[in-house]
Amino acid sequence: MSQAFQPVSDDALTYSLGADGVARLVLNRPQARNALTFAMYEGIVATCARIAEDPAVKVLVVTGAGDKAFAAGTDIAEFRAFSTAEDALGYERFMDRVLGGLERLRVPTVAAVAGACTGGGAAIAAACDLRIATADARFGFPIARTLGNCLSLANLRRLAALVGPARVKDMIFTARLLDAAEAHRIGLVGEVVADAAALRARAEALAAQLAGHAPLTLRATKEGLRRLAEGAAADQGDDLILDCYMSADFREGMEAFLAKRPPVWTGR
Repeated sequence: MSQAFQPVSDDALTYSLGADGVARLVLNRPQARNALTFAMYEGIVATCARIAEDPAVKVLVVTGAGDKAFAAGTDIAEFRAFSTAEDALGYERFMDRVLGGLERLRVPTVAAVAGACTGGGAAIAAACDLRIATADARFGFPIARTLGNCLSLANLRRLAALVGPARVKDMIFTARLLDAAEAHRIGLVGEVVADAAALRARAEALAAQLAGHAPLTLRATKEGLRRLAEGAAADQGDDLILDCYMSADFREGMEAFLAKRPPVWTGR
């Protein structure tokens, strides 16, 4: 990787973990509409590694600081030093590592989107498991009228799995931004709420709901769908089946159901 692209640590991300097992990652550059620096991307990778080592985490909520933007793409100033093929390929490979890290997290991820969600910000939201948005949210990849770059094949696959190849072409070819209603209609967003205050409340409620569900079920579903999207055969999930059916949680679920009491999940 050349000197033009050297991600380092940054404090423009805020990470916290509540006693309820809900982790929160805030993209924290409101003065720049939360535009992402390379260091912020590196921070996301570090956060995913931290979560992977912390069994107390049950859910991750990703959001942007303020109510104007989730993230308005990658900070364009970061590209000024690009001059070689290694710069371009290194950036896209690193982005695949950032987004792949979110996809591979063992816990459910929720993107809570207010305002602009474009470029790299939209890619982060798409890599999360669930997306909720305010009515004024806008989604898109306007690179055909701005930078003239492109998305990696992994990014295109991820988007096509969400909304289909034809809609991916429509978004990128026209460079238009989708409003929240259209994003909801095509399946890019699962739910639309009125404003930023409603978004915070709904994100908290959804995270609490997910944190109370069987973690092995959520993990197996997430990982199974990821493998299928990458071309795995239907019989390449035996480990996921065994993780669930051979677990103490499965026994606990049966006993709790028969006793008509809430189950106590341990993730084991």
